[in-house]
Amino acid sequence: MYGKAPMKLFSCRASMYLAQRIASELGIELGKSSVTEFSDGEFQPAFDESVRGDMVFIVQSTNPPADNLFELLLMIDAAKRASAYKVIAVIPYYGFARQDRKDRPRVSIGAKLSSDLLGTAGVDRIITMDLHADQIQGFFNVPVDHLFGSAIFAPYIENLNLDNLTVSAPDMGGSKRANAYSRHLQSEMVLCYKLRKKPNVVEEMSIIGEVEGRNVVIIDDMVDTAGTLVLAAQKIMERGALTIRAFATHPILSGNAIERINDSPIAELVVTDSVPFENKSDKIKVLSIAEIFARTIQAVNLNLSISTNFVF
Repeated sequence: MYGKAPMKLFSCRASMYLAQRIASELGIELGKSSVTEFSDGEFQPAFDESVRGDMVFIVQSTNPPADNLFELLLMIDAAKRASAYKVIAVIPYYGFARQDRKDRPRVSIGAKLSSDLLGTAGVDRIITMDLHADQIQGFFNVPVDHLFGSAIFAPYIENLNLDNLTVSAPDMGGSKRANAYSRHLQSEMVLCYKLRKKPNVVEEMSIIGEVEGRNVVIIDDMVDTAGTLVLAAQKIMERGALTIRAFATHPILSGNAIERINDSPIAELVVTDSVPFENKSDKIKVLSIAEIFARTIQAVNLNLSISTNFVF
């Protein structure tokens, strides 16, 4: 049990399971809230207990549908109007983060719009994990505590005691993340270069580096359709790798992603419980991030440093 402090933890509907685990780690009860639903699909969240003068932490990943983001916005607004002292949004997976720039003409920057909406709702702080792009932190005008999945993935990899370990990124965008793992694990590193002509479809991929006779771990922030991940695994295996494991913080796993993973040369896919999903694969292992979020929430509440939560 952590030290007591004037705070309350609530959850929106999409992250209830993770929020319950965080509350358990903190040694507190999850706050009481409810949602009224109207026949046309409109909904209205409400706090069923007083939050006046409290530090209010609201847990919700903002993966699609957009109702998940909007429910969080309504909860933040309700807390501010109920005279909460501070409102902290705990967003394990920050959705719409792939829209972090204008990569072609006449498109929105969804990650910036989401941050503006959270700011307008009245959020005082954001706690999140493995943003798709680190610079998204700069979209906010409030403090952002950006946690990393390496806090649980790195020890897991070390405990595997793999010989001839090589770390890989599934694309050039993940090279910084893979390099950090490589330095920490004192391993070799390879990169995958992909040519993508439209979202979720990879046209070509090549491997930069040697993988023959090596045990490869592929590191990424999220796995959506698993198309890039599986193609990278296939290319790496064709180059003579012994085993392939993949680590992705956010298991979006849309469409036929799980079937692709089951049919791939990936021996194991390790993810977190940042996003709820139905695990239908023996290859997928879920590690909980409840403890690291509980430690961070308590540190924020007590104005303590959170740097001890980082492995590298």
